[in-house]
Parts: sequence; structure tokens; C-alpha cells
Amino acid sequence: MSNKNFSSGSYGPLARVYDKLNAEVDYASWADFVEKCFEKFCTNRPELVLDLACGTGRMTYEMLSRGYDMIGVDGSAEMLTEALSRREDPSNPLFLMQDMREFELYGTVGAALCCLDSLNYLTEDGDLQKTFANVCNYLDYGGLFLFDVNTPYKFEKIFGDNAYVLEDEGVYCGWQNAYDPETRLCNFYLTMFEEAEDGTYDRTDEDQTERCYSLEEIKSALDAAGLEFVGVWSDFNFTAPDDITERWYIAARRPQNR
Repeated sequence: MSNKNFSSGSYGPLARVYDKLNAEVDYASWADFVEKCFEKFCTNRPELVLDLACGTGRMTYEMLSRGYDMIGVDGSAEMLTEALSRREDPSNPLFLMQDMREFELYGTVGAALCCLDSLNYLTEDGDLQKTFANVCNYLDYGGLFLFDVNTPYKFEKIFGDNAYVLEDEGVYCGWQNAYDPETRLCNFYLTMFEEAEDGTYDRTDEDQTERCYSLEEIKSALDAAGLEFVGVWSDFNFTAPDDITERWYIAARRPQNR
């Protein structure tokens, strides 16, 4: 699962246990990769960084700890409540509850991140280009945009119509997928049991949907939005993707002359 702006669920129960269910995510290694991209593709080290669809703020705070001023944007009040509960400085990070397709900032940023396949939750035609155009509008010239998406291979072979179970102390989540190759939409039907103080379990059901995008669609949407494609990799070591890559890590940039 991922940091998400769009869902038919309320995100109340899921927000509380989100980090437990994603305990395997190595945010430190991800931030290392981000900083390597800054070194490779940025003229200067960014000072202000946007974390788009920041969720509970795990990446936001990881980047903050490395000396960046951070802005976190997310469409879920419940997720942002979790993020705010970790904040020690009332001014940094700045968290804003906004739709990723229509967010507004007070000025430009040196770089933007969008992690954990949040862009796959843009399911309507035109959503991807609209989001990219908004990112471009708020990037400094030469500013870098780093994001990841689930690949077609993952939708077809890993998600498919398969079922999974996620467990941690006090929480159980059953996850049934239904992928339609014609619409390229994958529905996730989640049933979550969360342990209460008296030892009983509360049940919550939630539906979510992701859209599968091809690399060609992503490149076309970037170009139409005024961003230049920089590169795509399969891991944090800049390995070229292959036919069984499950996640694309992509870098794009606002050109100096746009």
C-alpha cells in the first residue's frame, strides 16, 4: 500500500496503522537515493523540498532530518493528523491538506518528491498531466521531480486477482485485488481488524483503486506538462528496469528555459 490522496475509504482507521502495515519500507535508503539524484541532476542542492502525497510524513521527516526545509501535501486529513503528531517545530515541516492535482504553494521549491506509487491513484483521464503541470509550475527552473509508480508487470502479475494478508501487532489486513486489463484499473478490497484496548477487534472495510500507466504515457504526460524526462530505474542503485521490474523510480526536471 502507499501514500494516497484518493480512496472511497475515510482513511481514519488506515491512517492509524498505516506505518505498521508498511514497516518494510526503508525510508533512509530511499532518501539516500533522493540525495544521489540531487547530486547527479541538480545544479545546486535544493533547500526547500515538496513531499507530494506525503501521507503520515515518514519521508517528509526523513528529508527534514537531513537539513531540508519541507512542505508536505496530502488530501487526507487523517493521514496529516498522523504526520502532525510527529512535528516538533511548529513551522517545519509545513503540512497542507490539498488535492495533488490542484495544490497551491506560496512559492516555488527546489525539488519535489511523490513516493510509494501515489500517482497510480490518479485514475481519471488527464489527472496525470494535470498533476505534472502543477508540479512544474511550482518547481524552480532546473528543479527536480522524483516519483515512483507501479509497473504494468506488477499490475498484471503481482496484483492481478490475487489476495494478500498484512499483519503486525494489533492489526490484521486482508487484501483482495481485482485487475481489469481493459480499463487498466485495479480495485483493492481491504478488510482490516484493529485490536481495541479490551482485546476485542474492530473491523473496517475499505475500497481503493489504482490505475496502470505505461512508461510511454508517463513520458508523454511529462512532456505535455513542460517537464523533461531524465531517467528511470528499477531500484535505488540506478539499475536499468527490465520486463519483471515491479516499480519504476523516475526523475524529471523543469528545464532552465521554461
